[in-house]
Amino acid sequence: MGVNSNRVEHFACPESNLTIPSELGGAMQIHDVRLPPEKTTLHKLKHRISEIFFPDDPLYRFKNQTWLNKFILSLQFFFPIFQWGSEYNVPLLRSDIISGLTIASLAIPQGISYAKLANLPPIVGLYSSFVPPLIYSILGSSKHLAVGPVSIASLVMGSMLSEAVSPNEDPILYLKLAFTATLFAGFFQASLGFLRLGFVIDFLSKATLVGFMAGAAVIVSLQQLKGLLGIVHFTSKMQMIPVMSSVLNQRDEWSWQTIVMGFGFLLFMLTTRHISNRKPKLFWVSAAAPLTSVILSTLVVFLLKSKARGIPIIGHLPKGLNPPSLNMLYLSGPYLAVAIKTGIVTGILSLTEGIAVGRTFAALKNYQVDGNKEMMAIGLMNMAGSCSSCYVTTGSFSRSAVNCNAGAQTAVSNIVMASAVLVTLLFLMPLFYYTPNVILAAIILTAVIGLIDYQAAYKLWKVDKLDFMACLCSFLGVLFISVPLGLAIAVGISVFKILLHVTRPNTMALGNIQGTQIYQNLSRYREASRVPSFLILAIESPIYFANSTYLQERMLRWVREEEEWIKANNASTLKCIILDMTAVTAIDTSGIDAICEIRKMMQKRTLKLVLANPVGSVMEKLEQSQLLESFRVNGLYLSVGEAVAHISSLWYPQP
Repeated sequence: MGVNSNRVEHFACPESNLTIPSELGGAMQIHDVRLPPEKTTLHKLKHRISEIFFPDDPLYRFKNQTWLNKFILSLQFFFPIFQWGSEYNVPLLRSDIISGLTIASLAIPQGISYAKLANLPPIVGLYSSFVPPLIYSILGSSKHLAVGPVSIASLVMGSMLSEAVSPNEDPILYLKLAFTATLFAGFFQASLGFLRLGFVIDFLSKATLVGFMAGAAVIVSLQQLKGLLGIVHFTSKMQMIPVMSSVLNQRDEWSWQTIVMGFGFLLFMLTTRHISNRKPKLFWVSAAAPLTSVILSTLVVFLLKSKARGIPIIGHLPKGLNPPSLNMLYLSGPYLAVAIKTGIVTGILSLTEGIAVGRTFAALKNYQVDGNKEMMAIGLMNMAGSCSSCYVTTGSFSRSAVNCNAGAQTAVSNIVMASAVLVTLLFLMPLFYYTPNVILAAIILTAVIGLIDYQAAYKLWKVDKLDFMACLCSFLGVLFISVPLGLAIAVGISVFKILLHVTRPNTMALGNIQGTQIYQNLSRYREASRVPSFLILAIESPIYFANSTYLQERMLRWVREEEEWIKANNASTLKCIILDMTAVTAIDTSGIDAICEIRKMMQKRTLKLVLANPVGSVMEKLEQSQLLESFRVNGLYLSVGEAVAHISSLWYPQP
């Protein structure tokens, strides 16, 4: 038989004649399967907690250090600015100033636009681009993350809060709920980082986020038709059908001046984005486009005041620094549950985006980002922001990409950006009086179109149909039900996928590759052959209460199918079942009972059950349950090869 391990195909596997190897012609050596070294329960618990919560061993730098060095390392650990600040110099400052001013030109119009997306006053978007970046620059560990409002969190906050309170009928209560949701979002994020529970956000799989962001992008785009078409009376609902119905039913409110200006600037910004994507060195073309559009559109409306009365404008924006909002936090009352729920959902989404963006640019620039520090930094800046008239902020992908391309070297670029926003808040607010609302809609549209990743969806379809189903359900749920429920459906499908893998683990029959001691999947390797009188099964999962019954039933089916194959091919009678437990990383009491039941069922069929290569933790559990004693005599082996060789030698003594 020719060897071709690169081919993957299904076929009928022949039975092989097994040659039992011996060492230099002498007696065959069988290795003992040993228990792991004895440890106390406290030591085991300490090791397990360390592996779960501290896989990176964050305190290793403190070993064998003086008290002074430990104090300095503690400051650097909790405040990364002390780590890179000591090496800061003028060339780094020059790069950070350029990148900070560049992202400020993008952050100012986006801040105003995203605040409108969250149904908040535009000035809140600028407030949110001032305080949070300053706090992140002290606590954050990413060099390139540009902090501010983002479209997804703005959309979710706007849709969830507006279902309970109308931003037009009761704007003060709505603003209070927005600040309160931001407080709870920050508290939730900081708690995850402090307790090192970052794995919670991993339940938002990539497939879920691809569908969610695409659905949200479509909803956001449809919502912007109000500004692009100049519609005054528009639905507050976020589903596709009500939005389209509102657009079509209000055709008499469409304004041709607004349509011309809106689509003209939208085409301009999409063109600049295309240029920057084709030629990355021209990143500044796309970065400067939003602010350029704001300036040009404002000038057009100002110069044509008499002829542009049909174009709605932003109007008066108050000058000055962020006013305190601690007294506006809504901590008791009938809407508190809504604020908490909104805070947790937006907190998870913004944290997921911020961590993903930070890790992406850290990988590109070859440095590491501490996920737990990032969670605490993002959480604390949102908690501080809720007390200074800010709403949920995180690391923005678009602004971070511009920041990186502009040559940012440290988090000082966030300080420069915040300083530019400060100057705007103090002196430049009257200049935005004539800025048309339509330009904000065009800026939002330009930003969210990039969230529709059809290539990622196509890849999901090719690679994993269940992941694609989660993506599709998330997309359709956001479009036709609601933003939070669409996200919940997608998370539910992702959790169902995990449960499916846990409760229905993969099992396979193994065969011997001729001339070797290698045993591989019979359906995967053409050169693997059945071993006479043996059925070798591998389990690729821990054995838990959730899958123990399934594994019993599946093993009985393997035995039945093997006996049918033997009968059809006149092969050697089945005598022994070998369980390859290499991939069984853990077992619980239900799993131990399942092994015991399987052994009894095999004995009733006069079949021998043998365990091969159980890992240390499994060996420990089997020993403590006293089940291991029943496998001591010719029932426990270090490898499948040794099990087959030794048991065969007992049946057929070698010459």
